[in-house]
Amino acid sequence: MPARPKSSVQRVSSGIPGLDELIEGGFVKGSTILVTGGTGTGKTTFCCQFLWHGLKNGEPGVYITLEEDPDDIKEDMKRYGMNFDEYEKKGIFKMVYQNPFEVSEITSNVVDIINSINAVRVVLDPISLIGMYIKDPVVLRKKLFELIRVLKRTGATILITSEILESDMGENVGSLSRFGVAEFVADGVIVLHFFGIGEISSHSLLVRKMRRTKHSVDIYPFEMKRNGIVVKKNEATKTIMR
Repeated sequence: MPARPKSSVQRVSSGIPGLDELIEGGFVKGSTILVTGGTGTGKTTFCCQFLWHGLKNGEPGVYITLEEDPDDIKEDMKRYGMNFDEYEKKGIFKMVYQNPFEVSEITSNVVDIINSINAVRVVLDPISLIGMYIKDPVVLRKKLFELIRVLKRTGATILITSEILESDMGENVGSLSRFGVAEFVADGVIVLHFFGIGEISSHSLLVRKMRRTKHSVDIYPFEMKRNGIVVKKNEATKTIMR
């Protein structure tokens, strides 16, 4: 049987130990990945590890926060050994707050920030806050599609985050983001879960969607280690090509 030809798709390491092997070596370069989950599932830590891995390898990165104060995020990440201040001083990293209600300015502002340091890794967290301003789901989907389309022109690999509402009530039951839109405009979707009863708790991860990628469709446990998220092995692994 002839050898299967190697894929010509360029990959970008996620920076999450144990994840790249589940997605053919990493995210597709220049793609947009939605990282979604409930409160306390590790979305911010996941995104910071993605940026941190790039910075350690000389890849400029940008973190646009639409909610939390940048200083608070940087202080939180220091507990995992990620000191972003040193890379800001080197001029290859920026963490900036953007008012989510200034919708008309978000796209141009983010592109300017990316271009200012030629960033190749970008995080936009959480994109769901834009939906607080745009109530019409059709208009919201169009706005998010346009935002992602413009950001992709920079050539950067982009992570966007959203929340999955924990309530079973409402019209968006079963959706993978707060307004049920972001998962359709992203190239990939990674879902983070947290389960806790009393003193017992666990985290897990699912690669729900990843275009141009043969990926696992199983749920994988992960742990919050000293240096951040580490995905554990799952012996019964199934894969699917998207």
